[in-house]
Amino acid sequence: MSSRRPTPLAQVSDFDIRLLRIFRSVVECGGFSAAESALGIGRSAISQQMSDLEQRLGLRLCQRGRAGFALTEEGREVYQSSLQLLSALESFRTEVNGLHQHLRGELNIGLTDNLVTVPHMRITHALARLKERGPDVRIQIRMTPPSEVEQGVLDGSLHVGVVPQAGALSGLEYQALYNERSLLYCAVGHPLFYVDDRELKDQRLNAQEAIAPTFRLPPEAQAHYQALNCTASASDREGMAFLLLTGRYIGYLPDHYASAWVQQGRLRALKADSRSYEVSLAAVTRKGRRPHLVLESFLEALAASH
Repeated sequence: MSSRRPTPLAQVSDFDIRLLRIFRSVVECGGFSAAESALGIGRSAISQQMSDLEQRLGLRLCQRGRAGFALTEEGREVYQSSLQLLSALESFRTEVNGLHQHLRGELNIGLTDNLVTVPHMRITHALARLKERGPDVRIQIRMTPPSEVEQGVLDGSLHVGVVPQAGALSGLEYQALYNERSLLYCAVGHPLFYVDDRELKDQRLNAQEAIAPTFRLPPEAQAHYQALNCTASASDREGMAFLLLTGRYIGYLPDHYASAWVQQGRLRALKADSRSYEVSLAAVTRKGRRPHLVLESFLEALAASH
């Protein structure tokens, strides 16, 4: 007589699935003793787990005794249902693994301007690796000031951004990527362009018309601007470069961004030993975001591209 379960089965746990796998092996092998070598566990352990399964389901699944192993009517039905369940689980696993191999969807990434000139090209390499893993992935890049990048990540219009870290905003996660060094420059045509650094007094340098950024910077970087006579401003580094190249201002630029103009003899760094600062660039994502396979793949590639 089968011991009926007083309440219906509420959910199928991982433990139930493990017991059902053992049950399937026992049925396929034709008994407990025959299943020992297939499962790699002893007969008494198998018997105990079958009793556990019967108790959890509230059904008698098999007859055991001198007459040998035989499924009950309910046991045959549970066996058929367990085959369907285990097959569906395997299909699910295969499909998810296939998604990892064939990424689809899009990545909306917000970048602060001029990061393309960073020599080690971590972002470029990570995007290349992402495209290699998912040829069908659509990459959309938005070039925008740091505050807009952070806002886009917060409101969900961007999946990820790369910004100079100037104090963390709540609701965002920052993953440090690398440091960027900025130097104080002037352009050819500026009165200081040909002045030897050793003859250049701080007082004279601080009196020159200079460019202030309107984007957020860490306090130690802001201190460098406070020493200058800022009479112009720019919302991004490209705007600062435009003003610098007029030959009428001095201002800070990332050294990787300025290097092409330095090589052409159009810009020079002023007192690089003392007039420089570093800013940490970070990948920024939203806290508590929903899993997004394309984004996770890009972040993995970014972390790996040292």
